[in-house]
Amino acid sequence: MATNKSTIEMPRVKLGNQGLEVSRLGYGCMGLTGTYNNPLSVEEGIKVLKEAFNKGITFFDTADVYGADHANELLIGKLLKELPRDKIQLATKFGIFKIEPTKVTVKGTPEYARSCCEGSLKRLGVDYIDLYYIHRIDTTVPIEDTMEYSLWTREIEDELIPLCRELGIGIVPYSPVGRGFFGGKAIKEQLPANSFLQLNPRFTGENLTKNKNIYDRVEAIAEKHGCSTAQLALAWVLHQGNDVVPIPGTTKIKNLEENVNSVNVKLTKEEIEEISNAVPLDEVAGSKINEALLLVSWKFANTPPKNSNRSS
Repeated sequence: MATNKSTIEMPRVKLGNQGLEVSRLGYGCMGLTGTYNNPLSVEEGIKVLKEAFNKGITFFDTADVYGADHANELLIGKLLKELPRDKIQLATKFGIFKIEPTKVTVKGTPEYARSCCEGSLKRLGVDYIDLYYIHRIDTTVPIEDTMEYSLWTREIEDELIPLCRELGIGIVPYSPVGRGFFGGKAIKEQLPANSFLQLNPRFTGENLTKNKNIYDRVEAIAEKHGCSTAQLALAWVLHQGNDVVPIPGTTKIKNLEENVNSVNVKLTKEEIEEISNAVPLDEVAGSKINEALLLVSWKFANTPPKNSNRSS
């Protein structure tokens, strides 16, 4: 059952086996500088982020590609001037070199990784990054060369979770509320005209009509638990294990409070199964990302052997 407490004790967990400790719930910063909606002003963005910190969230996830001219990292850099760096776990990413309507270009050479890392450090105004990801995989470069400067890709799905656990790699699910779907985007509220979700297969045409049936099922379960559909979705993710740290993002304080209070939603094994059964994968209509991003997902990310001449 969810509670409406304005403050809670945010649990902390180990992310992976290298000793990094983070808040049980992280914060995905992408939406603050556009993509889903109009970007917030720097002042408003910092206000939301500071509120997240005050509520116990200390794990913040950004990327060099978020926002025009690296706006997201620059925003986080300004935030860090107002918060204690040693209390923050900072994640950022590189690898997406260029985004076009029908093509995403990925670059993963060691030289590029190093230059991106140096750029991120400068924009963030820090001398270290707690967790450095590769956003997508460059299939022309041996992964060993790229990984010299990057820890791992964030794009984890069911097939990889057992391997991650075997290797002691923490699991950071992005878009844990279905890119806002379980928060009511396109169901309860209209998508902004400039939102990239307008091109997302799950939010368009007949797919959206079919997926609304799934939303209705989850909403009915959420009502039984006295929580929102977004809280129920986050609670389901949180119950997948203490090595799973979702990073929902939002631009609204109200939604932030809901996200934080999702840690109070307690589910039994039977209730977790009920939620899973309400969202059968074979009934989800449409790909979770558009074709350009799908083609650079982990399923198409085999790289050449380290001794291959294809290496850059």
